[in-house]
Order: sequence, then structure tokens, then C-alpha cells
Amino acid sequence: MTMAARIDDRARAEARARVDGLAKPLGALGRLEDLAVWLAGVQGTDAPAPPQTVSVVVFAGDHGVTSSDRAVSAYPRDVTALMVREFLRGGAAVNVLARAHGARVRVLDLGVDDDLADTPAEVRRHKVRRGSGCIDREDALSGAEATAALSAGAAIADEEIDAGCDLLVPGDMGIGNTTVAATLVGAALGLDAAEVVGRGTGIDDATRRGKLAVVESALGRARSFRGDPAGLLRVAGSADTAAMTGFLLRAAERGRPVLLDGIVSGACALLAERMAPGAAAWWCAGHRSTEPSHRIALEALGLVPVLDLGMRLGEATGALTALPVVRTAPLLLSGMSTLASIIEPAADALPTR
Repeated sequence: MTMAARIDDRARAEARARVDGLAKPLGALGRLEDLAVWLAGVQGTDAPAPPQTVSVVVFAGDHGVTSSDRAVSAYPRDVTALMVREFLRGGAAVNVLARAHGARVRVLDLGVDDDLADTPAEVRRHKVRRGSGCIDREDALSGAEATAALSAGAAIADEEIDAGCDLLVPGDMGIGNTTVAATLVGAALGLDAAEVVGRGTGIDDATRRGKLAVVESALGRARSFRGDPAGLLRVAGSADTAAMTGFLLRAAERGRPVLLDGIVSGACALLAERMAPGAAAWWCAGHRSTEPSHRIALEALGLVPVLDLGMRLGEATGALTALPVVRTAPLLLSGMSTLASIIEPAADALPTR
């Protein structure tokens, strides 16, 4: 079992005491106060700084459920490879938000059903396979592939941490990935398809019925792995979700904070927390997507999202939208006066009788 690093509880307690003592009513700054305390704990200081070197890693992969005779998405699987190329060109939503907030974007092919021979070798360096198995009928990965994907994710986290990033942001790209994520959440928590399946890319009622059928079949194959997160990734995950899970595990092991995005990172975080209890302390939920399984996963993890804007794109767009709020929170600790510093001088200035 992977061991998560320990959060600095003393720094958290000191930051909470300072937040409570600022020149404001107790709790008046709401979630900003909690974010400042979280940053204190993950940075190990009662005077946390706004994260500056932010690394976004987009894990790309295709999913066998898109080749099922029951449609699960509003878009064909070819879009995955097209979007990988668009990330590299800089024209995707994640690129726009990353430029606005000074974050680096790295896109990696873990399981795209395309050779992507026209892309830089770095994009394909961690590729596990072309596409993943159709999880309502077969395992997503072999045992060796699941191990390779988890190891790739850990290596990717090491690369970003060693390069000096102070906040990691996992992003996703893959047609059919909300079907996989819903299955992972449902299997991990013992839920039915109707409880976890949403609209994904904006599917119509007929397509949602097909998606429900696929997820219910996949859950039938995966439920026995409820207590085995690594086995669940092998049976019902994919190369990209297994790699993202390894990425989250290594970040927690090395004590690097992560700003989570939507349902895919939420599902991976749910499994990673089970593989390394306590890892969730290193994660902040950037937003809550419209997917029901994302709400369920966040509640199971005890994470309260920074934003709830009805977003459902993925790519790390929700997390990047929340990044300015996260960066604002520690400024309160360093810039605001304490209530005592205002009241005591004023009391000393009062005339005595």
C-alpha cells in the first residue's frame, strides 16, 4: 500500500487561529478561509504563499465503450486524437485558461486509439496501449498494462515535481471517459447505474439509455472488485484513468498538493484514497461538474468544491477556473490586519479617568 505524506497539522492549526483572529467576523470569508488553512497544511507553514508554478497534465486515452453497439457519447472516438493535436496547437479551452493564469500544459497519450505519429515523441512516451477494453464485455487492461499505467502516472508526477511545480492539476481527454468514471464510482461505492450516470458530453435521452445499459453491464463485471482499487482499474478503468490514479498517489506520497478537476479526476481520487488512506488531504476540489457521480465521489472523499458553475468539459478547465480563488486565499493571511491589532491600540488611545 502506498503511504501518503502527513499534512502539517501544526501549520494548519496556527493558520486557522490567525484566520479566526483577522479583522472580520468569524467565518465571514467562507471557503477562502478553509483554502488558506489547506494551503498552510500542504505547504507546511502558517504563512502560505499563492501557488506559482502550476503544472497541468492532461491524460488522454480512448475507451472501448465507444465501440459498443450502444452509443454512450454525442461524439465519435476520433475526437480524442483530434483534441490531443489541438492541445498541442494551443487552441483548446485548457490552453486558454492556462495562459490566462500562468500555468503550463502538458498532454500525454496513455491510450489513444491512434498512433499520433505526427506528435512529439514526448507525448507518446508513456503510451500503454491503443484504446482500452470494452468494459461491459471485457477487462479494460491486462494486469501488466494496469501496472504499467499506474507506474507511468507516478513517473509523470515525479517529473513535474522534480521540475519544481508547487501545484499539480490533472486533466482528462477521452471520448467515453465519463462512462468509465461513472462505472468506477458506482463499483467502488456499491451504487447502481441510475445513481451515477449523467449526460456526459450532452447526450440525449436515447443515448443516455444506452449509456445506462453499458454501465449496468460493466458494474455487473466490476462489483466484486469493490475492495480492490487496483483490480477495479484493470477491470473497469482504462490506461488514462489508471495513470491519473498513479499520478495522484505519487503526488500524495511526495507531499505535493493537487487541484482536482471534474468527474474523471474525482473517480481516480476516490480509488487513490483507498490505495493510500489520507491522500485526500493533499487534494482540493476545484469545482463540481454536472455529473452525478462527481458529486457522489466528492462527498465520499469529504471534499467541498471551490466552484459550482455547471461545467462539464474536463481537460482541467474547472480546476483552472478555480485557480485564482485558490491563489487569493493565502493573501488574506499575509495582508489582513488582526482584530486585536486594531482594537488594542484604539483602547490604549481612549482617555483614562
